[in-house]
Amino acid sequence: MTLTGRRPAPAPSTALKDVMATPHVARLLAGTLLGRLPNSMAPAALVLLITHSGGSVAFGGILSALYILASALSQPVKGRLLDRYGQTRVSGPAALINALSLLTLATVNAQSQPVLATALVALAGTNTPPLEAGLRALWSSVLPDPGQRRAALAADTGSQGLLFVTGPLLAAFLASQYGPGTALAATAATGVTGSLIVLTSAPSRAWSSPAKHHGTRSSLHNRALLQLLFALAGVGVANGAVTVWAVGMAERHQMDMLTGLIPGAYAAGSLIGGLLYGRRPWPGSTASHLLASTAAFAAAWLPLLTLPGPHPAIALALLPGLFLPVVITSSFMTADRLAPAGNITETYAWMILSLGVGTASGTALAGALAAHPLAVSALPLAGAATALTVLTAARRRAATTVTR
Repeated sequence: MTLTGRRPAPAPSTALKDVMATPHVARLLAGTLLGRLPNSMAPAALVLLITHSGGSVAFGGILSALYILASALSQPVKGRLLDRYGQTRVSGPAALINALSLLTLATVNAQSQPVLATALVALAGTNTPPLEAGLRALWSSVLPDPGQRRAALAADTGSQGLLFVTGPLLAAFLASQYGPGTALAATAATGVTGSLIVLTSAPSRAWSSPAKHHGTRSSLHNRALLQLLFALAGVGVANGAVTVWAVGMAERHQMDMLTGLIPGAYAAGSLIGGLLYGRRPWPGSTASHLLASTAAFAAAWLPLLTLPGPHPAIALALLPGLFLPVVITSSFMTADRLAPAGNITETYAWMILSLGVGTASGTALAGALAAHPLAVSALPLAGAATALTVLTAARRRAATTVTR
């Protein structure tokens, strides 16, 4: 009982159904997921566009990689622009340019006009709307309670893996049934629709960085944040190696379905882990959650060193997925305290870039080691162990540094 005779207000419920019932939350989450689905549809659709017209898989792969790379490398710039000018003025035009570039590409003969096709892909990739970083910047205004923010962020993070399973499948289905041009058109329409759902919401239209009118330092000036970014790159290496490991398993055991089932199990584990982490409060600080979950994430890759058979491999892929959303969620919540004032979206964008670069590196390394199954199986563990080593060395700084 307080001095005024009133009982303290109870803490808001962190149950997922209650968080999702909070005004704007379901709309923002659903819109962002829909708007980000083209990130996984477009690379697959580009390969299919080239190969269906008689082009080489190599050229299709180059265009696909260019789209992913342009999207990843432009994230920090778009994040900084969001902090300065708001979400509508940045993500809106980006979504339109991205869609128009993809629609134009669908009408171009990429084989006879490779330079034009490459330019259109680069333009589309550079202008993927920064919805993920934008959403995470919105949570603090939509959900003031830290526990509810953690629940929403965990649900957001846990559901991301499903995008990279659903997107390629959807693009492949549309291309096989209606042609690759239709797949690209659907990709463009999906991106614009998702962006509109988010950008026309009241929180997105009203959002502004607290220091957008002041000269702010880049997020990279913070040493503790740099260490966190490096650790996330290690997590990304593990993510990237999983796909190649699954392809290798499929080839060795002559079971093509493993190419999709193993990443699917990993994504399913991520979804389950996100829901479990977000549904209730957990003891300890965010920094301790980050360190403990990264240790569990690394340990969960150890069984791969036994070179399991097909069915055990599917089950084992579920285990590290359970801890992935805890690692990502606690990383973003740690970044909330480390980000320079006015640079929160840019900080999130650097984190997304670090994960993307790590994922690309893990994929490339696993491909180079494809002839050595044990080395490929050990690569996810190596990436996760690197992340754990960095975080262990930086735990005191990450727990005490507050720059906001």
